[in-house]
Amino acid sequence: MPHYFFHLIDGTDVVLDPDGVEMAAEAVVDAALFQARDCMAADVKEGRLDLHYRIDVHDDAGKLVHSLTFEDALEIVSPPR
Repeated sequence: MPHYFFHLIDGTDVVLDPDGVEMAAEAVVDAALFQARDCMAADVKEGRLDLHYRIDVHDDAGKLVHSLTFEDALEIVSPPR
């Protein structure tokens, strides 16, 4: 089974995933979406949402296989004006 690393990036800093996870290739997109939303949920509980982050997923060879911005991980619905 392939091994993937989910790195958290904010444009200047990178939090590397040192262990990664084994999963089917077709599960990578959903896993990145889950992780992004999980990070955002923790921030929202603190009263702040920073959409500058993204998750880059790399395979064992270091190849970028998926990238997801936090902005693309959710739909913002504003009240009508």
